[in-house]
Amino acid sequence: MEDYAAKMALKPDGALREYVTGHAQYREEAVLAALNELRQRGQPAPEDATLRPQLEAVVQKAQADADALAAEAPETDVADLPRLYSPAGIVVVSATISVVAGAILLALNLYRLKKGNVIIWLVAFVIAYVIGRALLLKWMIAHHLFSPWTAPLIDLPVIIAYVWWFWPRYIGTYQFQPRNWLLPLGIFMLVIFVVLLLNPGTAQQLKEQIEQQMQQR
Repeated sequence: MEDYAAKMALKPDGALREYVTGHAQYREEAVLAALNELRQRGQPAPEDATLRPQLEAVVQKAQADADALAAEAPETDVADLPRLYSPAGIVVVSATISVVAGAILLALNLYRLKKGNVIIWLVAFVIAYVIGRALLLKWMIAHHLFSPWTAPLIDLPVIIAYVWWFWPRYIGTYQFQPRNWLLPLGIFMLVIFVVLLLNPGTAQQLKEQIEQQMQQR
């Protein structure tokens, strides 16, 4: 009602009169706001006395129906909602660390929802992806098609599958208490750092392979 009041305050008298005379084609709240604005301007509409009670009755009934629907709607206690890692968190972890790390967060969500059988399918999906990714990268390197952007592009369909397939199909809800994904992100980064620290040759070997590939192109 307040929005209509502000809208009518900007309209000229002729436009307000049009709302009143053509009230059948406008919302009741809009016509009632036009009547109020005309009255405030000291130009009450001749139809005010007969039209206002009808409009007020319709508006009040609509408000009562809306309140009744809101009262009947089940209220979900926030404390009862499951604590899950959000789709955004899964995407960030997958893109920053690896899709395996993102799959771990998704699997933790499934475990919390007691959907252990789906975790098996998720693990199989990730294993198949890792094998296929390794074979594809090996083939691309052999054919001089590898570039620094290759791996992220290959990972993109898997990340999309997490949030557009696994989440709506198996998580099935967007009402949850969000868990802090920064902690697992930090843990994953720490693990990678420790692995590289203990095996410095791995990072150097990967760097040399990329540099060699770039020189050959």
